Amino acid sequence: MFDFLHKKALFLRSKIGDSIYLWINNILIRDMYLTTEKKQEFFKTFGTSEIDTGTAEGQIALFSYRINHLTEHLKKNKKDFSTQQALIKLVGKRRRLLDYLKIKDIERYREIIKALKLRK
Repeated sequence: MFDFLHKKALFLRSKIGDSIYLWINNILIRDMYLTTEKKQEFFKTFGTSEIDTGTAEGQIALFSYRINHLTEHLKKNKKDFSTQQALIKLVGKRRRLLDYLKIKDIERYREIIKALKLRK
């Protein structure tokens, strides 16, 4: 989707000029709050490596970032009930992963709680 929109913006640049192109490009970049580079950074920081996306710590960090983003969105859009439902599901997924980590390795659990500054 992003590639298609980017190509469309490049086409429009040739037709309408640089100022409109820059405006469209800024909209596209701003709307992508979670890029591949950002995900790799989470998995590199909290997981074992940037390509190992299955570690519980990396998943918890990614979910926390998404939860924070959705929370900010819901502060502005109070009646967005589909986002509210997605947020509740995401919080549940993170909670289950934290419970799993707590059972498997309590030290890793304590480290991730401290690193992400989660209550508990």
